[in-house]
Amino acid sequence: ASLTGLEPDLVCKVVAVTQIADNALQVVYTLPDGSPKIRLLSPEDVAGIAPATAERPWAFDGDAADFQLACEAKRIDLAFLFDPMMAVHTSNVDPLPHQITAVYESLLPRQPLRFVLADDPGAGKTIMAGLYIRELVMRADAARVLIVAPGSLVDQWRDELFEKFGLEFRVFSGSLDDATAGTNPFEHADKLIVRLDQFSRGELGSEGEEKQPGPLQEKLLAAGWDLVVVDEAHKLAAHYTGTKLERTARFRFGERLGRETRHLLLMTATPHNGKEADFQLFLSLLDSDRFYGKFRDGPHKVDTTDLMRRMVKEEMVKFDGRPLFPERKAYVVNYKLSDTEVVLYESVTDYVKTEMGKADELKGSQKGSVGFALTALQRRLASSPEAIYQSLRRRRERLADRLRDEKLGRRGRQAFAATAVEIPEDEDDLDANEQETLEDKVIDDATAAQSIAELEAEITILTDLEAQAKAVRDSGKDRKWDELSKQLQDTPEMHDADGRQRKIIIFTEHRDTLNYLRDKIGHVLGNPEAIVTIHGGTKRDERKKVQALFRSEKDVRVLVATDAAGEGVNLQCAHLMVNYDLPWNPNRLEQRFGRIHRIGQTEVCHLWNLVAKETREGAVYHRLLEKLAIECEALNGRVFNILGEVFDFGDDDDTTADGSQRPRSLKDLLVAAIKYNDRDDVKARLWQRIDHAFDHDHLKNLLGRNALAEQSMSPERLFAVKEEMEKAEARRLQPCFVRAFFMRAFVALGGAIHPREPGRYEITFVPHEIRERDRRITGRNRREQEPVLKRYDRVCFEREAIQATDNPGTKPAVLMHPGHPLMLAVTDLVLERHANLMRQGAIFVDPADDGSAPSLLFLLTHEVKGGDGIVLSKRMQFVRVKPDGTATFAGWAPHLDLQPISQADRGQIGDVLSEDWLCTDLEARAVSLAAGSLVPEHFHEVCARRIDHVDRTLAAVNTRLTDEINFQSDRAKKLRDDKAAGKDVARHMENVNRTLKDLQARL
Repeated sequence: ASLTGLEPDLVCKVVAVTQIADNALQVVYTLPDGSPKIRLLSPEDVAGIAPATAERPWAFDGDAADFQLACEAKRIDLAFLFDPMMAVHTSNVDPLPHQITAVYESLLPRQPLRFVLADDPGAGKTIMAGLYIRELVMRADAARVLIVAPGSLVDQWRDELFEKFGLEFRVFSGSLDDATAGTNPFEHADKLIVRLDQFSRGELGSEGEEKQPGPLQEKLLAAGWDLVVVDEAHKLAAHYTGTKLERTARFRFGERLGRETRHLLLMTATPHNGKEADFQLFLSLLDSDRFYGKFRDGPHKVDTTDLMRRMVKEEMVKFDGRPLFPERKAYVVNYKLSDTEVVLYESVTDYVKTEMGKADELKGSQKGSVGFALTALQRRLASSPEAIYQSLRRRRERLADRLRDEKLGRRGRQAFAATAVEIPEDEDDLDANEQETLEDKVIDDATAAQSIAELEAEITILTDLEAQAKAVRDSGKDRKWDELSKQLQDTPEMHDADGRQRKIIIFTEHRDTLNYLRDKIGHVLGNPEAIVTIHGGTKRDERKKVQALFRSEKDVRVLVATDAAGEGVNLQCAHLMVNYDLPWNPNRLEQRFGRIHRIGQTEVCHLWNLVAKETREGAVYHRLLEKLAIECEALNGRVFNILGEVFDFGDDDDTTADGSQRPRSLKDLLVAAIKYNDRDDVKARLWQRIDHAFDHDHLKNLLGRNALAEQSMSPERLFAVKEEMEKAEARRLQPCFVRAFFMRAFVALGGAIHPREPGRYEITFVPHEIRERDRRITGRNRREQEPVLKRYDRVCFEREAIQATDNPGTKPAVLMHPGHPLMLAVTDLVLERHANLMRQGAIFVDPADDGSAPSLLFLLTHEVKGGDGIVLSKRMQFVRVKPDGTATFAGWAPHLDLQPISQADRGQIGDVLSEDWLCTDLEARAVSLAAGSLVPEHFHEVCARRIDHVDRTLAAVNTRLTDEINFQSDRAKKLRDDKAAGKDVARHMENVNRTLKDLQARL
């Protein structure tokens, strides 16, 4: 019932009445705006309450043009509800099918998001992340966004997010810290990019204690974040040594970030390093309960379909169904060492082998640093005469300096200071600059010598080796270079139709070799300016300049690079590559190839791998590459996608029957080949390992395992994506409507805008009222970013007009879309001025309707929330109600087809406004349709997604925690038996009981 008297001058709808005393009633009712209220009524109050007379609830006397403007402002304010792909339509990108499915099928539906995006290198994961961030920001689901990336990629992230999505992120630096002295600097930056190692290092806590975050990391975590994106997330590594969990500082940083954010997105092309236990530790960053502890009965493969998405290059297609990536081919190029090179190789290798034997007897960090130095020296031996000569010379000089210091500082004493460089626990994940710097330092300093006499003996050996290396270098006999020169000059693929050298990238691992090749290739091509280089020490601005030269200058034909160009550098202007040096980390093979084999590449990509088969490590790589070529042919190139996993030998024993270490990675295989080349039994085991790694069935099993999370782009799925995009295009706020709204609203608010080039406009004046509204809306949310300006040189409403087609040199226009700050301020002011019209009502005419029957149009919003109150999904829909009370869905923007009624026509509808049907509860009919049809349909869509995810997660958590409880219970029983036998196990009992209590609470 509707009553008057409950609220002054308002008609309220009664929901429930309860008599709580003889003289008191409790009434629950709703106001005209739908908000509920409760009131206690006395007999005196009841006397003033009466049934409401049947009156028309809407005056319908509002200005129809202003009503339409307010309606469009409301629609633009909630634009994402009409446009399910709003980020696509408001960004300067043309996303591909696999990027659309990643964002709109895998990421956005998950609330909250805990996910690994693991598409192949070159698939455009930065674009996917940008689209996702833009959608969350537009949906008001994320105000504070943090991106964590390797130092070499932070500027690239900032540039791409701004250029493609208009998102202004700051890169953290000391200047931000200084500018906010006395406060937490991270609270002043809502969109921030930080360097991974800058924040993961500097933890507090001594050996054996639980590490605590350092001051900078603690401030970052305390600021709180809605979304954290971690690029190259495989660097957040942890592993088991026996049953002991070893977490790197990066991993601990990732754990803490996960606890402080609602949405967590991990991005990596190599989520699996070949060890299932390590992979599941990585997944524990997303769900620590589901992946708690280590499987106690051997490695288990886990279903990751709800946590990870992986699409390989071979599955990616364009919208027309053609493959996105061209074919890629790899070749093994063998070369035979000269006699003098063989002698040098054997001499240096014997030295390395001998010193490795000594290093095995060392303890702690010295053992690690000496081993690291020796393997680096061996790699430089394989690289070039220049690299090994310079390395031996620097090492001999540094150790000679050390010898002098020891003699001067320790006269008459036998003590010898053992020095060691701390090798990071995750050395394989160092970026190229860090790797190069660390190698230079360790090769020069680390030694297994334990006394002055041993150091003198080692220097004598190094002096002889240095002389040999210099003789080989000075002789000009370098078979490896000869083979590269031959390939450059004689291979048909190296030259275009006019005989010119095609653009090519040559990868080496060492800067000495890089400089050596630059000079050699310049001589062969007859033009030193044709060669450019990138290495770990190349500064960001110089690196961008080199990339630009290589891409655009026709005379620049060759890029010689270390792995610094294998990280975040896009070079699809070339389709030829040479691995002059082969990496000992197999993932880097794919990372390098991914520099040219990426989106935008149109040519078949060719890769030549140079190998000296007769060397110890060369023999291993030759066999590996031969197997790789065979299986690539059999499996359509898909082996490249799992190179990091092929050496997954499970959790078999680490030692052989004779006590030697069993190789568990490619690096281990290569070291074993160097140390045990004279033992036929060890060599046989090495070949067996390689053959097993590239066994056809083993590879198929790996591909099958990845298929749990791997997605394909079938013709049916591609058709569905295209269909969804067409639907989104039809539903979205078309640029012409956005432009029409903005032009009218902006001018009405006192702004000045003038047309210039086709599709482009100049805003000569933005009123103070609009700029002030921007400041009120954003508050601190964009404190460090540019506010709404007083004028804009050029704006546009369609992406195609960002650059003027008739004058490419003109300044890019600002894309004016529903999420732009100027549009937000204008929309907010229009809604404030005309919000009353939305309840007042207005009269329109439908020019497409030849009939005379009237109808009402209602605008409804509804949302689905989770148990924690977080909005999971929201929709805005129009409902049409006819005089007979029939309610139907009216489409996504029916008001745009209507015209304001003219004054002449208004006089003819007086009878309609007085009809009885307008005095009935028509709003209830619209709400009834929504409650009975629109909302349940919406709810079931969201519910189906959530229940599947929750059921899967609960089952996995229950299995993992139950297994761990059983294991710990068995341990507790054994400890009780030990205690009964008189053993001192009190501390162990306490730890086990604490663990059991924690596990049972979590279960």
